[in-house]
Amino acid sequence: MTESSDKSQFLLLLHQPNTGVGPTPEELKQIMARFKIWMDGLTAKGLVLGTNGLDVGGKILRGPRGASITDGPFAESKEIVGGYVLITADNLDHAVECARDCPGLDYRMAVEVRPVIKRREP
Repeated sequence: MTESSDKSQFLLLLHQPNTGVGPTPEELKQIMARFKIWMDGLTAKGLVLGTNGLDVGGKILRGPRGASITDGPFAESKEIVGGYVLITADNLDHAVECARDCPGLDYRMAVEVRPVIKRREP
């Protein structure tokens, strides 16, 4: 997983539906097999910089120094961010093309493609 200096970084946020009937264990096995193929393809092209799933629980901080802490994400949300893939791509259109092949799109997921603003070194 190497990064080319002439490419930009993009975060693919994987939004899972939090309503309706979820997949059966057999369907989930098929979905995960398709995700592996997709990720293996992106990795083989040298585009993947990092990826992880996210636990359903967490905390949300608000206010000065996080004075207000609540549990989150909220169960009543229609979608939750279930994971992310950090990729390198030529431009936003290239990143969107990579995201179009995400198998979760066939199973009510949404993929949000966000350019990463790299921190400038001092």
